Amino acid sequence: MSTSERAVPSPFASRLRSAIARSGLSLDRIQARLQASGVPISVTALSYWQSGKRQPERQSSISAVRLLEDVLGLQRGELLSLLPPPRPRGLPSRRQADGVVKFPMEALRILLERVGAPHALEQQHRLNLVNLHDRCEIAAGGRQRSLTTRSVFQATADRQDRWILVYDHGGAPAPTLHQLRNCRSGRVEIDPEHGLTVAELLFDRPIHRGETCLIEYTLTNSGPPYPDCENTYYREFRRPIREYLLEIRFDEAEALRKCWQYARRGSAETEERRELHLDTAGGVHAVALDYGPGVFGISWE
Repeated sequence: MSTSERAVPSPFASRLRSAIARSGLSLDRIQARLQASGVPISVTALSYWQSGKRQPERQSSISAVRLLEDVLGLQRGELLSLLPPPRPRGLPSRRQADGVVKFPMEALRILLERVGAPHALEQQHRLNLVNLHDRCEIAAGGRQRSLTTRSVFQATADRQDRWILVYDHGGAPAPTLHQLRNCRSGRVEIDPEHGLTVAELLFDRPIHRGETCLIEYTLTNSGPPYPDCENTYYREFRRPIREYLLEIRFDEAEALRKCWQYARRGSAETEERRELHLDTAGGVHAVALDYGPGVFGISWE
């Protein structure tokens, strides 16, 4: 959500906000009580719930709301009864029912200015992303432990020496950037309100027109408990990519009931789906060739 937009509080958000104010408890104290009862919910998530920016949808979030009613001295069901129906299962939090990804562009531009790259969005054409491989590690309980990404770029202009990484971590704390290959970390800026991290990945050497560069990095979440990824991982491609490989590795693969890949191309009204089957190492993968613009991801239950 951009800074120019204002969320309209839902009845749930309004009731939660008034109950928190009446209780005299800070969000930190509420979060600590939930944590002590075995329900890990971040302070950011609580803030988003009471402001109306987001609503509880996953089962773990519903469990937190039940406990919140006790912590805030409310009657059983007083908050739960105000929740609207959840979005379709498997849709990431920034994707709307029509498939459009609602991204906080104004907040992103502010972060880009802070890392010294205010024109990065307009200059993306100087580096073409030709190959991308994401490997997402899902820990016990279906939560995201880490993401390792290998990217291959081809320069369309001389003296290209960096890539600007933009990572959307939603209501979860910002992950740690490490295990860099063929690059090093430069300036890093985090916007916890909008759940965005922007980082400079500085190449080991500048590349010139026609040359390629392969880099690899890992984003590791703090935990356990790790952030709830809503049983999905996806990428939104605003420009075409030659090849995208997405791997999901599960600690508890035997507990999965169903897994599928999904894609929505450009302004298409329908979402393409295909069932996936676990390999012998407890994971699944999906490949998109000559893909984009569009959203491509994997969901599971």
